[in-house]
Amino acid sequence: MKSKILSTIALVFVFLISTSVNKKQALQQFQAKAYYFSKSKMDLGKWGARLSEAQKKEVEARMKNRLEKGYVLSFNKEESVFTEEDQLDAISGATDSWGKNFAPGKQYKNVKSNTQLQEQEFYGKKFLVKDVLQPIEWSLESETKKIGNYSCFKAIASIPSDELTWYSFSWDKLRRTTESDSIEVKKVEMTLIEAWYTPQIPVRHGPLDYWGLPGLILEVSANNTTMLCSKIVLNPDEIVEIEAPNKGKEVTKMEYQEIITNKMKEFRNNRMRR
Repeated sequence: MKSKILSTIALVFVFLISTSVNKKQALQQFQAKAYYFSKSKMDLGKWGARLSEAQKKEVEARMKNRLEKGYVLSFNKEESVFTEEDQLDAISGATDSWGKNFAPGKQYKNVKSNTQLQEQEFYGKKFLVKDVLQPIEWSLESETKKIGNYSCFKAIASIPSDELTWYSFSWDKLRRTTESDSIEVKKVEMTLIEAWYTPQIPVRHGPLDYWGLPGLILEVSANNTTMLCSKIVLNPDEIVEIEAPNKGKEVTKMEYQEIITNKMKEFRNNRMRR
């Protein structure tokens, strides 16, 4: 009787170990790549009103590589890596090296550990920005549409604008921050996000800082920019490398924003002294 009980316990233990291994293997085996392209509308403001239609087209052609970009999201069940594809300038034939100082670098997200790692390079200095994933309180809507062969559902959220562009810099943002320092109650500017996700690919990944929906995000719009998935390859023949970046000075998002802001202030002050 005792030997039967021991045998049963041993079988249960082997079954649990086998199940755990199979789940881990399944997790490792599922891999995919999603290809996105983004389009941004350029607001020329009062300056643009003085331009002819031909001049506006020339400006748009020169800015095309900044307004239209391609990206790749490589992912498994828990991890993802998001990278931008290099594009040549339509006029000069060169890559946009200056713009890369304020563009998002290679980004790694782990939805299980709530971790984000992102490579950033600012005027030749490399940084590794390590932080938690962007908190997003999604509201799931009933509206649906098809994107390619996938049925998608709509979700919306509001995110503090500065948190969406922590890797970037603008003089207008600096002015607003300086003005708000003298005000007791600071007004937080919010950005409305509209996303479309598909439960047919049940992962919580998405492009850029967007994540957390019950399906892969195939389209997302914020301000004047829309990012749309154009192709998905599930379990490709080649192994998808999903590795967390590890090079550069480790900082948080807030620390990185302070670094580039202080550096831009320094550039401005040096220019004014000339």
